[in-house]
Amino acid sequence: MKKIISLISILLPLCALAGDLASFRILSGNYNRRDCPVSVPLDGIAYNSGSGRTVLYEVVKGKRIEVPSQIETGHSTRLWFILSGETPKNTERKFVLATDSAAQPASGIKILDNAKALTLQLGNRPILSYQYQTVYPPEGVDPIFRRSAFIHPLWSPEGEVLTRIQAPDHRHHYGIWNPWTLTFIGKREVDFWNLVKGEGTVRFAGFLSETEGPVYSGFRSLQQHIDFGARGGDAIAINEIFDVRAWNLDNQRWLIDYTSTLNTPLDSGILLAAYRYGGGIGFRATEKWNRDNSSVLTSENKDRKNADGSKARWCIIAGESGTASGQSGILFMSFPANREFPEPMRVWPLDANEGRGDMYFEFCPIRNNDWRLEKGKDYTLKYRLLVFDGKLSAAEAEQIWEGFAYPPTVAFEK
Repeated sequence: MKKIISLISILLPLCALAGDLASFRILSGNYNRRDCPVSVPLDGIAYNSGSGRTVLYEVVKGKRIEVPSQIETGHSTRLWFILSGETPKNTERKFVLATDSAAQPASGIKILDNAKALTLQLGNRPILSYQYQTVYPPEGVDPIFRRSAFIHPLWSPEGEVLTRIQAPDHRHHYGIWNPWTLTFIGKREVDFWNLVKGEGTVRFAGFLSETEGPVYSGFRSLQQHIDFGARGGDAIAINEIFDVRAWNLDNQRWLIDYTSTLNTPLDSGILLAAYRYGGGIGFRATEKWNRDNSSVLTSENKDRKNADGSKARWCIIAGESGTASGQSGILFMSFPANREFPEPMRVWPLDANEGRGDMYFEFCPIRNNDWRLEKGKDYTLKYRLLVFDGKLSAAEAEQIWEGFAYPPTVAFEK
């Protein structure tokens, strides 16, 4: 007999064999699955009480096949793995968690630190770099444009750089980043986005953790939104926990989670006023992309001509590249729990930047409505990126987003 349970609460499963810790099935539900990250709650399971390494096996035609897995601890403990390949809707796959003294850990994505940036890398292929030391603009440009705490470069799987920083037309653009633009502390306006105003910035304040494993690798950092005009000197207006992890799909695409949790220490709170730019996740694309060689496609079938200001679950940004296929791109996905979901977007029009049509994209949760952050509360925005070379269809994008928004469920066996 099976009992299907939520991912939050579980019943202690009975072990079928000596050394087995739990048996469970992953249910695909109403969605077709493809290379989908899955988590299984381990609270109540003595996964670290014996000798040997905890190993996950998939049971296929009566045989056990080892599956790379990774345990995440915290307020609750979860087992993560990739539900690899294609899993049709309304089907299930069986797994066993066990201990094995002879098992050897699988390799995964590595974290490299050069004292300026952390780089996530699979084999000899870099995925992304997080710049934690302050980056200054080119010589002769006002140093007011310096900043830290942003992602650049973001590479495609074949090595194409997809991000750009400090473009002459917008020196404050930094690859993939998320400062807030029109904010108010009391009645005083503070702009953390347009650095030239000298009102505020975002700074790296330290790493909280770095994680390497066979399933995912990543980091958590503290980023501080600094108010330059506070009474008594610079002050922290927002503390942000920035959580980035890259999933090891072991194929020709990158899957990256980008999570931002905001908390203000200000007694009065801070108002993130409605504006067409600010927060969420912003992307300044490579200088190669322009109106003639790049494209936009949203979940609502909007394109470069009409996507700006619309709402979407996901958006594909793609353009010409020097890869074998001649094209690379990013699928940006918004999580259903995000504020204002489906989320409003800022997409530069075709005539942006003196008609060149340079590419800029952003999920912007304050595009249409104010958002007040109150002291003592956490506010989280979650995004997932699929980075690819070649083409990605709308059907594929929807399937991948469904895996993010509505992950498979777990059924433990008694």
